[in-house]
Amino acid sequence: MDVKTAAIKVLHQAGTALHAKEITERIMVVGLWHSEGKTPEATVSARIYSDIKNNGDKSPFVKVGPQTFGLRDSAVQPNDAGATTPDAQETTTLPSANAGLSFTDCAQKVLEEFGSKTPMHYRAITEKALQKGWLVTGGKTPEATMYAQVITEIKRQQKRGERPRFVQHGRGYVGLSQWMGRGLAFQIEQHNHQVRKTLRERLLAMKAGEFEELIAQLLAEMGFEMVEVTKLSGDGGIDVRGTLVVGDVVRIKMAVQAKKWKIKNNIQAPVVQQVRGSLGVHEQGLIITTSDFSPGAVKEATQTNKTPIALMNGDQLVMLLMGYGIGVHRSTPDLFEIDEEFTAGGK
Repeated sequence: MDVKTAAIKVLHQAGTALHAKEITERIMVVGLWHSEGKTPEATVSARIYSDIKNNGDKSPFVKVGPQTFGLRDSAVQPNDAGATTPDAQETTTLPSANAGLSFTDCAQKVLEEFGSKTPMHYRAITEKALQKGWLVTGGKTPEATMYAQVITEIKRQQKRGERPRFVQHGRGYVGLSQWMGRGLAFQIEQHNHQVRKTLRERLLAMKAGEFEELIAQLLAEMGFEMVEVTKLSGDGGIDVRGTLVVGDVVRIKMAVQAKKWKIKNNIQAPVVQQVRGSLGVHEQGLIITTSDFSPGAVKEATQTNKTPIALMNGDQLVMLLMGYGIGVHRSTPDLFEIDEEFTAGGK
């Protein structure tokens, strides 16, 4: 049975959204799928995410949180052979055109349509989202999940110097930051937007060796050990190697290719194939670029029965650099400033 079909079956039986790790464990425990790879969780997550990205609203999956997925339509059922049939999907009646939105997207939609620019309690937001059929979940505590997802997003966006789309008002009440107009929060976001732009420009001005060293520094901050720049010039092959350590238990060898390309030059599928062909024994691949990836590259990175290649585009790279304080510093909890020493000649 393929990963997609097995995941559908597991999620249907669970009746609620699950983390990729739990989906993987359930799939393998009942023998629906077997992986010879060292990171089956990464494979399952990549396949589900790829299906969502490639098929949009037609995907049976919906992402409801970090590495957490559910079924877009709880009525999607695996057939006796373990697969979903086109006829069954076509005749299924969705609660509404917006069914299957993530918890945070549902919160935004409820606040926009029913908040009247006034904060609402997270329980009321959840109740309205379920009532309108926008939120599809089999979980027993959707209110708690809703609030946790909103708070997590606020913290993540604040850490990266973004303007959060939600604002906490205390005692469980939530509003939208856009209601605050052009106040301090708006000015901070405008300022940090310019910082992100400047930071990317400085990345592009770096020499190849400097850029690779910067990537090595970022990987070390992210929890990689034994990080090593493999060469100081050229763009072909693997540029950085390291081992991602999670909780002193999980150790994943990573081979990284760093591409300092202009924004308009997207990474194509052959680059992904090149990285996959350069992997050593038990290595996973990662491509980091200042630009972006073509649809073909994204598809190639998650090909079935091939080692998945992780992709980090320019926006994600800049956000991570800011999150770890590389090339920037915080002048206030939410206001970033460029480090003037961070130039093409130094970090």
